[in-house]
Amino acid sequence: MARYDGSALDQADRRLIRRSMEAPMLSREHEQALAIAWRERQDEAALHELVQAYMRLVVSAAARFRHYGLAMGDLVQEGVVGLMQAAARFEPEREVRFSTYASWWIRSAMQDFILRNWSIVRTGTTAAQKSLFFNFRRLRARIDDNGGAGIGDEGRASIAEQLSVAIADVESMEMRLAASDQSLNATVGAEGDTDWQDLLADERPSPETIVSTNMDMAARSRWLAESLAQLNEREQTIIRERRLREEGRTLEELGSKLGISKERVRQIEHRALQKLKASLMTHMRDPGDEALLMHVAI
Repeated sequence: MARYDGSALDQADRRLIRRSMEAPMLSREHEQALAIAWRERQDEAALHELVQAYMRLVVSAAARFRHYGLAMGDLVQEGVVGLMQAAARFEPEREVRFSTYASWWIRSAMQDFILRNWSIVRTGTTAAQKSLFFNFRRLRARIDDNGGAGIGDEGRASIAEQLSVAIADVESMEMRLAASDQSLNATVGAEGDTDWQDLLADERPSPETIVSTNMDMAARSRWLAESLAQLNEREQTIIRERRLREEGRTLEELGSKLGISKERVRQIEHRALQKLKASLMTHMRDPGDEALLMHVAI
């Protein structure tokens, strides 16, 4: 989003405010006539006059939202978008003043813009959360139960009740509004030779851990292969089909394949597991190796 030089932006703001305040107010009848001319004949002159007359609403709303830290010019631009949407959707036959209708669109456009740009982390996805974002400061100031030091549990519960949100949402919003976004490339300390990202802990396993884990896995695979080789062909078939496949085959399926009863398959499997356990136990050196036994025996 483009930003402007501060002094130039102030001058532009002052000129815009002055022009908006100098625009003549519209009577109900003239306002209705302009709205009808734009809707039915696409009269651009009528649209320009209507929008120019109510730019004061955009400026007023932008001034109320400036404390969110966004540029006045950007807020005004979004407000103009909302004003144009109001002009496109306004229905003169409903006998509602255009200013009343446009105020809602202007405010909505600015609020959406603030929610998109106030933080790089998306703030407020539901109507209740948006209401919490835009009303939290006002309600907190009204409660002010700790002399400006922050609201207590009762204050949070009161805000949650008034806005129909969970207390956890109030606590989360309180923390969000208390701190602004910071770049991980921002420097730390007076000398400025360290970035914040340099202080982040790397939670990935170290190279030593990766190598050690791979060596352990290779050793356990070798032990299992050696132990399986000590079983006869039918025992190996049953263990591989029942224990070493992602979806083990049933006793009945193996019985049909081997030409024996499923009870006999169960007996052979039990005997083969005992042989495997005895063979693998000779390789065990630490408690972590028991995972191999669990993998085979479960």
